[in-house]
Amino acid sequence: MEAVQKDHWYFVVLLFLPFLKVSLQLKEAVVVRLEEDMVLNCLCPWDGNLSMVSWTKVPDKEPIAVFHPEFGVAFPPRYKERVEFLRSTPMDGSISIRNVTHEDIGIYQCSVQTFPQGPWTRNIQVDDLDEPPEEENSTEAPVTEMPVADVEMFAEQNDNVTISSNHKHNGTVYQAILERMPHGQPWSIIGVCKKVDGGLVREDYSDRGMVNCGEHLIVSLHLTCVEQDDGGFYRFRFSTDAGEQTTTLLLTVLAPGGIDLSVYMMYIYIGAGSACLVLLIVIITLAVRHRKKKRREEYRVKLHPSQRQPNFYENIPMCPRVKKKSRQIRNCPVYANLQTVRSHRTTRQPHDK
Repeated sequence: MEAVQKDHWYFVVLLFLPFLKVSLQLKEAVVVRLEEDMVLNCLCPWDGNLSMVSWTKVPDKEPIAVFHPEFGVAFPPRYKERVEFLRSTPMDGSISIRNVTHEDIGIYQCSVQTFPQGPWTRNIQVDDLDEPPEEENSTEAPVTEMPVADVEMFAEQNDNVTISSNHKHNGTVYQAILERMPHGQPWSIIGVCKKVDGGLVREDYSDRGMVNCGEHLIVSLHLTCVEQDDGGFYRFRFSTDAGEQTTTLLLTVLAPGGIDLSVYMMYIYIGAGSACLVLLIVIITLAVRHRKKKRREEYRVKLHPSQRQPNFYENIPMCPRVKKKSRQIRNCPVYANLQTVRSHRTTRQPHDK
């Protein structure tokens, strides 16, 4: 009967906890590193009688844990056996969380109900301090820049495909995070592989596939019956002792038995380029042949007798032929081409006797 009353009390608290109207003293959140067995301190600064301690996760007011001096503690199924109240002092509402995952990142609010001072609250922000801090929210909507893919991968619809980060890294990897960017949306974590106390811890947040962690923190995502919505950018972020390293992969899902439009256009461009290259080669070949033909014709024209220059030194008869019966000899000048050689001898003049 007592156990039934405790369960009834627990569900009543969880039901009305988001609607409790108390004067909360909102303070700046204390930042705590996301780590195993992390402690969220909630120690009331004054003395009095503690009525109840409740932990919620904002902004959805998700119940985390409840402590009551008379009825004990209560946890939702998600946090059962993971959350423990420390109770170091009568006014201490601190808790510790083990088996942490990236889903535990967020803002926690501790509310301590006391008498006669009233309620006291504290906000604690749990963050992964190994990652670079996000920029402060602005009034303008953030613009998601289109990443550049280091690796491209194609898969046909309804097939099975495995997206893996199987490549070498500089340094020792101690954490690997797999993220996905849906079309027009920011990056979201779908899988984490990390080393904790010498062991390998796997966190799977994927709704479509299964995240696996291999040796040397090789993270992979296995997708079955690939759909068009599975296409997009996937990013692997590795935290190493040499710094953070990133690899981006683009997955393109093709229609069954079809071809992607970008690949089809690539084939068209390749075909058009090849046709232009062949046409250019044909034009150059015809131009060279035409030029050679023209040169041969010009050479033949030069060799034609009508194009030769007359030889003025050609042998021609010096005298007209005389009939054999005629003995008449005509005086006929004879011409000949003789080289004139100037004599270097001096001509002696006859002396007068």
